[in-house]
Amino acid sequence: MFKKLKYILIIGITAIVVFAYKGIDESSFEVSKNLDIYYTLFKELNMFYVDETKPGDLIKNSIDKMLETLDPYTVYIPESKMEDYRLMTTGQYGGIGALIRKAGDYIVITEPYETFPAYKAGIKAGDVILEIDGNSTKNKNSSDISDALKGQPNSEVKLVLKRPGTEKNIEKTLKREEIKISSVPYHGVIADGIGYLRLSSFTEQAGAEVKAAFTDLKENNKITSLVLDLRGNPGGLLIEAVNIVNVFVKKGEEVVSTKGKISDWNKKYTTMFQSTDTEIPIVCLVNSGSASASEIVSGALQDLDRAVILGQRTFGKGLVQTTRQLSYNSKLKVTTAKYYIPSGRCIQALDYTHRNEDGSVGKVPDSLITEFATKNGRKVYDGGGIVPDIATEPIYLSKIAISLIEKNLIFDYVTEFVLKHDSIDNPEKFSISDVDFDEFKKYLSDKEFDYETESEKELTRLIDIAKKEKYYEKAETDFAELKLKLSHDKNYDIQKFKDEITELLNEEIVSRYYYQKGRAKSSIKFDDDVKKAIELLQDKSKYDSILVAGVDIKK
Repeated sequence: MFKKLKYILIIGITAIVVFAYKGIDESSFEVSKNLDIYYTLFKELNMFYVDETKPGDLIKNSIDKMLETLDPYTVYIPESKMEDYRLMTTGQYGGIGALIRKAGDYIVITEPYETFPAYKAGIKAGDVILEIDGNSTKNKNSSDISDALKGQPNSEVKLVLKRPGTEKNIEKTLKREEIKISSVPYHGVIADGIGYLRLSSFTEQAGAEVKAAFTDLKENNKITSLVLDLRGNPGGLLIEAVNIVNVFVKKGEEVVSTKGKISDWNKKYTTMFQSTDTEIPIVCLVNSGSASASEIVSGALQDLDRAVILGQRTFGKGLVQTTRQLSYNSKLKVTTAKYYIPSGRCIQALDYTHRNEDGSVGKVPDSLITEFATKNGRKVYDGGGIVPDIATEPIYLSKIAISLIEKNLIFDYVTEFVLKHDSIDNPEKFSISDVDFDEFKKYLSDKEFDYETESEKELTRLIDIAKKEKYYEKAETDFAELKLKLSHDKNYDIQKFKDEITELLNEEIVSRYYYQKGRAKSSIKFDDDVKKAIELLQDKSKYDSILVAGVDIKK
């Protein structure tokens, strides 16, 4: 009996092994077969196509299209884009330290970074780049100029610039430096005892930068509460998210875990260091632009009941990417896992695995959304980003404001404003006067810009439908009257949205004199979410009541 059982067991194990090997062989054969087809197809295409082909472009396009069928985050990074990838992950690059944009036939400096070569050389926002190392920049795109300005630290680059209000061209020779863009562009005190810390990215050392900024606020400004601003932060390195949570959470607390197809990607990330402060009240600001690592930080702080989250629902990216080295110094950034915050929920909003018939991606249906609990027992949910404890309405720019920005009319007016004003008041106090606003309106009087309101778009759509359904002639007079009433009036809109346009002008003007920190200080003055955060932190009983058990953070 024992021998028979042993024999059956051996046969069973052998069958499993053979079946497993068969599965592996079939999978390997499928890969080999399709690679062979691809190779022979490409060889025939390159040899016999009627016109000359560009093999590199064909391959790159085929790779990109293949990866697009998976998710937006799995991407191929060729050697030519390694500098951009390095900037994205480290915040560092070799260059002059300035933002640029296309303006007509040339490229314009939009903002030099303080302390870096462009700033030290006296280059200003509004300067037009005419030449780089003797080569004309006319009709070049921003990417080409950006590549030309970047280079090895300590190498020189010669620029010829045209400055508005100056007749002669300006020649500058700059020595490139290692440019490190701080993940914390601004921190300061915004009310009595209340600190503010803006985090714009999760590049290398972001955790250390947050800790240093927070320590400065505590030790040198004696803050007793904090506003942590993650709005518009698209994320970055997962480990830096863990390090940032660690500033406010005790050692040994789980922040995030990852689960993938391969067991190597199944990991738990816990806080590894002593925290800086586990008690200080925190309001964390988020919006739809807060994604990935931003959602790990805000989600972990919510799940651990360590902060009140205020703002709008976050983006909903619960996928983790890993970079794999390829041949010829290229890389593959591939989605390898999903991440789960302390309550156990994954906040991925879009289901890339189960696409619709037309190939589009749908959101996780409500029927599959699951309830979880925070450390204190508050109800939270998966499947769609981080839902704030206190929800606020998003603020959208008016159509006229968007048009003024897109046409660079605010930027160009401020360039002229700076020529007439050597200095302005500090960022917290400065605001343009009514006289200045009237000057801006005069400036716009001979400028070409236009826009279409949502009402006008919908009316056009309604007219098209009426024509198709043969009802237009019957209501033609009514449509004409409605069109006249809904047609936008630029002069009326400029006055109607004066406060909004004034804020944009203030921020741009302040940035010319006080750079990135000044822009941040100016924007905070008009920020409704920041004002709500201050009000909450000044009401301790209300703050505490939000974090107690029984609270249901709605889907």
